[in-house]
Amino acid sequence: MTPPPETLSAPLVVEFPFTRSLGPVQSAFLTGLRERTVLGVRTQAGEVLVPPVEYDPATAAELRDLVEVGATGTVTTWAWNPEPRRGQPLTTPFAWVLVRLDGADTALLHALDAPGPEAVRTGLRVRIRWATERSGAITDIACFEPYDSDAGDSGPGPEPTPHTGAFENAVTGIVAPARLDYTYSPGRAQTRYLHALTERRTVGERCPSCAKVYVPPRGACPTCGVATTDQVEVGPRGTVTTFCIVNIKARNAEIEVPYVYAHIALDGAGLALHGRIAGIPYDQVRMGLRVEPVWSEDGRYPDHYRPAGEPDADYDTYKELL
Repeated sequence: MTPPPETLSAPLVVEFPFTRSLGPVQSAFLTGLRERTVLGVRTQAGEVLVPPVEYDPATAAELRDLVEVGATGTVTTWAWNPEPRRGQPLTTPFAWVLVRLDGADTALLHALDAPGPEAVRTGLRVRIRWATERSGAITDIACFEPYDSDAGDSGPGPEPTPHTGAFENAVTGIVAPARLDYTYSPGRAQTRYLHALTERRTVGERCPSCAKVYVPPRGACPTCGVATTDQVEVGPRGTVTTFCIVNIKARNAEIEVPYVYAHIALDGAGLALHGRIAGIPYDQVRMGLRVEPVWSEDGRYPDHYRPAGEPDADYDTYKELL
């Protein structure tokens, strides 16, 4: 009996720039940070929210009553971060803290530069350490640092003061890079599936209860909740069940638009998988089109599917797979 292949794993990164415009309240808040000014917004009930929001979380009323709060505050809760990750505020171990700035009724999440967890506590007085270069972003607050109360600060500062929110060259939009680094393991079932692809075979797994063949396999039937251990080779040909025409070129992709991306029910499979259709004008792709795989240059996976030269499949043969 051939032993199962070692389960695969690989590092993956999901990254994209998130671009958004800012309303008047968020614009004033971020522009204020650039000018070393922290703004909050007062609700109908008189609470001061920092960071500010544009609508009252209790009444949904529009909020525009901006106020300036202090650059000092009090830690309300915290957690120690012993291993900072890429893109975090500090490169040395630090504490994530919720800080209620003087004059605010809510807390702001940021980093606290402290020598160790023994130096952090709820109730600790802290102040903002401003970034040397500021552009109108939350990173204009480099971090918080402990504030020596012996220097004359023995408690919360004065009440918040009204502010117009007007600044020169206001920030009206931001680009926030989003990135997720993680190690992906496909599990035993998909490991077998990927190894079979290197042999130009497509292997799914059959549910022992409902008999549906899952491709790619998941290791268990999501309907019946039982393990799927019976391997079944499917395809290689299949039927287009549904499709869409892609007109926007993906970043770093060599495929020219327009092209067709389709759900393809491989012969013998109990559900359709995704695949690109080529070898036919995009406006001639249709439901029921019979297709076959064209393998990548290294032969490790189907690069795309092309017409198989067979008559179209009857709708009744694939309607349950839509």
